[in-house]
Amino acid sequence: MTAAPGAPDASRPPVRILLCDDHAVVRAGLLALFDSAPDIEVVGEAGTGEEALALSAKLTPDVVLMDLQLGDGIDGVETTRRLTAAPGATPHVLVLTTYDTDADITRAIEAGATGYLLKAERPEELFAAIQAAAQGRTALSAPVASRVMANLRSPRPTLTDRERDILTQLAQGLGNREIAKALFISGATVKTHLGRIYDKLGVDTRAGAVSVAKEQRLLP
Repeated sequence: MTAAPGAPDASRPPVRILLCDDHAVVRAGLLALFDSAPDIEVVGEAGTGEEALALSAKLTPDVVLMDLQLGDGIDGVETTRRLTAAPGATPHVLVLTTYDTDADITRAIEAGATGYLLKAERPEELFAAIQAAAQGRTALSAPVASRVMANLRSPRPTLTDRERDILTQLAQGLGNREIAKALFISGATVKTHLGRIYDKLGVDTRAGAVSVAKEQRLLP
């Protein structure tokens, strides 16, 4: 006999998940929510990327539910990259965040995330996404899926992490010397990266680069 649609499959063990979010209130809310899902078991919770890495190695969850912004320390994207690149069996990472810029989505997927959900999702959608992620299937919020499809049809310029860093500083009004100081690189390196950014965005001014980046949602 097969389980009814939406019902837990008693023949299959619950999906073991690790929560990673720097807000204790959010983690508490998720814990309460998952109490109502018999086919999902929370095996641990982390408030930083470093904690998530340590707990994942110790608890070996099936899925890590990952926020992108984690306060001090490494962010959710870097944590995802390290989790999915670790030797041996690795968990699937399902991003759960409020951030939905093209830059955030691209970075998370490139880092190895299996899925990308927004925190506004309904509980049933979150439960289904966790089940899908545990099986290695892609799970995307509808707005994220629409944006990914739009990007495939009309690809955005691909910027390196360093170019994104410089573009972000540029959008904050920093000059070359200030950017160099903030990123611990030389002024000449900043100038080189700016030239590449201008070429990729098809502009020739700082203001133009920022304007195009905002239009195409390339800024985090």
